[in-house]
Amino acid sequence: MATFALIHGGGDVGWYWHLVAGALRELGHEAVAPDLPCDDDSADLWRYADTVVDAIGDSDDVVVVGQSYGGFTAPLVADRRPVDLLVLVAGMIPAPGESPAEWWQNTGYREAVDEQARRDGGKTGSDDPFVAFYHDVPRPLAEQAMSKERGESETAYNTPWPLESWPDVPTKFVLCTEDRFFPPEFMRMVVADRLAIAPEEITSGHCVALSRPHELASVLARCAMNVGE
Repeated sequence: MATFALIHGGGDVGWYWHLVAGALRELGHEAVAPDLPCDDDSADLWRYADTVVDAIGDSDDVVVVGQSYGGFTAPLVADRRPVDLLVLVAGMIPAPGESPAEWWQNTGYREAVDEQARRDGGKTGSDDPFVAFYHDVPRPLAEQAMSKERGESETAYNTPWPLESWPDVPTKFVLCTEDRFFPPEFMRMVVADRLAIAPEEITSGHCVALSRPHELASVLARCAMNVGE
């Protein structure tokens, strides 16, 4: 069975993954979900990656999963130690030399959000987190998630992604078809352009680990079983 290293998104905590981690353990896997040092403004992306590597320890059969901004950290973990599989869940896919701050303009994110917002009456890109992020998460769980939010390191956010290419590791992408933060059509384009793969798809908003934890755990477990396919 696999050990899943679960990486949270920007300004978040490992708690985000607690329901998925429990579901993976029910399936016989192991899971770790560390808090990244994102509220330390001196922390860079390598420190984020080292935090995950330390949490993995000596485990074998490792699957690294990055949610949203965690997509910048997940491949760095694969550069630090052997892993069997990388999975991005509604993840930002970095290009060599591109900082997280530059990703938005480089991918055409703002234009894609504006276009989708015109179609759905402003739900996509809404300033209301219960509309844009947590629209399909039970309200008490969404409120608990929001209470755990932290700051994000400006150092990590503004430093160029340090790898020269994507790691030579099998990679999967899980796309959320009801995502109001990363519009689905936009993400299909980015995945095709930067990873040249077809994504797995799940009916969920951006915070799928809270809204569809058992479904996501099943997708992750299936990906782990079918490495290389």
